[in-house]
Amino acid sequence: MKWSLGQLKSYREEPLQFDEALDLKHSLMTRYPEILDVKAVQAKGFVSYGKGSVLISAKVDANLTLPSSRSLTPVATSLAFQMTEYYVPKGTDLARFEKTDTVIFLPEDDILDFDVAVEDNILIHIPMQILSEAELNGEAMPTGKGWEVVREEDLAKQAEEHKTVDPRLAKLKNLFPDQETKD
Repeated sequence: MKWSLGQLKSYREEPLQFDEALDLKHSLMTRYPEILDVKAVQAKGFVSYGKGSVLISAKVDANLTLPSSRSLTPVATSLAFQMTEYYVPKGTDLARFEKTDTVIFLPEDDILDFDVAVEDNILIHIPMQILSEAELNGEAMPTGKGWEVVREEDLAKQAEEHKTVDPRLAKLKNLFPDQETKD
């Protein structure tokens, strides 16, 4: 969905309501090649114009297939988030906006491309760690020839168990017997 600034100025009194299924599969997979599939993207909200700026508020639901961050197994991931953004022409004074507001300058042609805005927000909301059901339920970590993935907790336990003092430094602990040893 694309709107020109002139077209959106007609929505001063009554906001433009939308509830659209967006076809973003190709563009999302091009921008972020780790995405294996995009099932559906639904956006529902409104666009309004006032005081020289365009306000978009939308609830976005997206279903993506992404690789597990541990085993690269495909994982169906659902994203649901609210996006609220202001779009202003270049040269607009931004003093009237709060520091927490998302304010984006419109391109030179004053065309607002809503699909790109939704794509940007989807990419921002992709979690850093994606695990399959089996991985969440404690299935064994991946291994290979000469390597294995170890949980941080298990690694800390191994380090604690194998903690030894260098024999060359062992006599130094007797140097100050009145002080406690600190780990």
